[in-house]
Amino acid sequence: MGNYDMTNPYDIARYIKEAKKSTLVKVLINGDLSAVKPAEDVKIFGTGSFWTLVGDYAAVHALMEANADKITDSYMESDRRNSAIPQADLTQYDARIEPGSFLRNPVQVGKGAVVMMGAIINTGAVIGEGTMIDMNAVLGARATVGKNSHIGAGAVLAGVLEPPSATPVIIGDGVLVGANAVVLEGVQVGDGAVVAAGAVVTENVPAGAVVAGSPAKIVKMRDEKTDSKTQLLDDLRK
Repeated sequence: MGNYDMTNPYDIARYIKEAKKSTLVKVLINGDLSAVKPAEDVKIFGTGSFWTLVGDYAAVHALMEANADKITDSYMESDRRNSAIPQADLTQYDARIEPGSFLRNPVQVGKGAVVMMGAIINTGAVIGEGTMIDMNAVLGARATVGKNSHIGAGAVLAGVLEPPSATPVIIGDGVLVGANAVVLEGVQVGDGAVVAAGAVVTENVPAGAVVAGSPAKIVKMRDEKTDSKTQLLDDLRK
């Protein structure tokens, strides 16, 4: 990301401020654009009477206005407005990332990690090797998850950009965070800990502890029974 440290909240804010904002659109067109030259920030695909324009809204709109006599019908699609940070290039990761997840550039995803449908991974987040982020889980900005952990469906690891002085959520190795649990800003969860489903974690969790409730409290330390109920399956990470 050039001269930006995307783990630093001040640099993230500066990047967003300085980034060129984009309203990406795709326009399907009936007409004849064979003689039209692509403009800056616009790509033209097609042949005959069917064409597709892809680019920033302002540039696409200007091109269409200038060639209105060549267009008989059009349909526009857009999923953002003045967006500063694009989705991450998923091809760079040696991981399994399912359709419908959203990773906001830049994020780190370790080898063999799994990101399931509907998961949202915000800027500066880190996912360790072999970790699974389950369906509809949310990793806020700068949230960090260690290796071979599991963040359950619908769980939220709070992000930290404002206030910039706050410490991000840090989840250790081998941690299980249950479905719909919430880990608040600045909380650290130690290696091997278990956060029960629906828990709201407001304080640091020691390594190997099992916490539950709202606010979450230690109910016991991890034991063989806990291990049998929280076993992770390597086959899901292949």
